[in-house]
Amino acid sequence: MSRDDDPRDHDHDDKITRGDIESKFRELQGDVAQTAEQAKSYAIAAAAVVLVGIAAIAFVMGRRKGRKKSTVVEIRRI
Repeated sequence: MSRDDDPRDHDHDDKITRGDIESKFRELQGDVAQTAEQAKSYAIAAAAVVLVGIAAIAFVMGRRKGRKKSTVVEIRRI
């Protein structure tokens, strides 16, 4: 809050009008919408990173499990 906005400095005769409330509400609503857009882009990026990580872990674990269970067949000629 700056010095100009200090409520103690204003006279008690200043009335808050409907226009004042509406303009402040629009200002706050714009800030919220902007913050929501930023959060949405961060959330999408984080979700993509998590999905790639899960896919990589599943690939490595499946590959390891496949190597353990694979049967080695040895063919000999008599």
